[in-house]
Amino acid sequence: MYIRRDQLLNKLVRYQKKDIVKVITGIRRCGKSVLLNELFYDCLLSEGVPSDHIIKVSLDLKKWESLRDGDMLYHYIAGAIHDDELYYVFLDEIQLVDGFEEVVNSIKAEFNTDVYITGSNSRLLSHDINTIFRGRGIEIKVFPLSFAEFLAYRQIDKTDAFYEYVQFGGLPYAVRETEEQEKRAYLDMMVNTVVTRNMIDRYDIRNEALFIALIEHLCSSIGAYVSTNKITNTLKSNGFKSVDNETISRYLSHICDAFLFYRVNRYDIKGKEYLKTQNKYYAADMGLRNAAIHYRQIEITHIIENLVYLELLRRDYIVDIGKNREKEIDFVARELGGRQYYIQVSYTIQDEAVKEREISAFHKLDDGYKKILITMDRNPLSNLENGYRMMYLLDFLLNENALEKA
Repeated sequence: MYIRRDQLLNKLVRYQKKDIVKVITGIRRCGKSVLLNELFYDCLLSEGVPSDHIIKVSLDLKKWESLRDGDMLYHYIAGAIHDDELYYVFLDEIQLVDGFEEVVNSIKAEFNTDVYITGSNSRLLSHDINTIFRGRGIEIKVFPLSFAEFLAYRQIDKTDAFYEYVQFGGLPYAVRETEEQEKRAYLDMMVNTVVTRNMIDRYDIRNEALFIALIEHLCSSIGAYVSTNKITNTLKSNGFKSVDNETISRYLSHICDAFLFYRVNRYDIKGKEYLKTQNKYYAADMGLRNAAIHYRQIEITHIIENLVYLELLRRDYIVDIGKNREKEIDFVARELGGRQYYIQVSYTIQDEAVKEREISAFHKLDDGYKKILITMDRNPLSNLENGYRMMYLLDFLLNENALEKA
């Protein structure tokens, strides 16, 4: 039984038949292939599209290994097209094909096709897509299940669901497993093979122990400011004497390229410029993060900050860390249309000193944008001083328009 991904499916339907390449990106095993090859495929069949006008190639499977050669892939697709009617072309894990850009552009130019590709590498990120596909490409980002999708599938008490989600994350296979032992075994396998081993092989990592130590360090540091130099010094103190900034910088790029972590930049709100130091890294999935550090350091405050960040990305916000004079704002979330939100995240503000610390980050921001404090506290009096708003975390996670309605 496949887990419904209606929001993502609706995006594919919205772009259907438009003259752009649909580029579906995300970490391995987050559901890209099922979304395209099962859910969207079934949707097309229900619309009356003949199955022989849907060409599916899953390039990570042994069956299709020969088609990882660009010329072979082109000739296979060309040979499957027999008339002038519209053909849907699904190419799964396209980054395995050298020169895939030329293949896709040729198929688009020469035949009546609607092309969809998936990839687990940021060679397909949005800043490259328009160049790769000559201005005719759109990125559709796929993440592990949101909490709303998780809850809709699990159909259990909301609070119980949340703490299960915090511990084991939203990878579809892990969500479908009902036994804790099976969830842990799957996530351990993912960390040791699909995540770590595949990246080591793909990027020809020479110092495997250092690479794994870096991943573990990032898992232990979600929500904390880090820099290449700081990481280098930490790993040196842990016994990696030959580590240098250049190697760490390169490894960080590989880790983000594979969508295992997301790097968030700091933005000076008053100076209106990005700062070059002290970034944060957030994990793509809590289950993978927890498994990588053997379920230690399950600090709820940092975890809910990570969850809020991922949810903002899912909702297509542009997200930065905000610097407001001497204070830091957890997230500045911007819509392409211009609206902006300042967001603080705290597990609880029952302590008056914690409350003051959190809301003081909003002080002297007089630009009219909403200031919202997301917390696990349930308080019907959601107004704070100066028009600041307080929001219950689960309400934020379960309501796509929560910020707009705050």
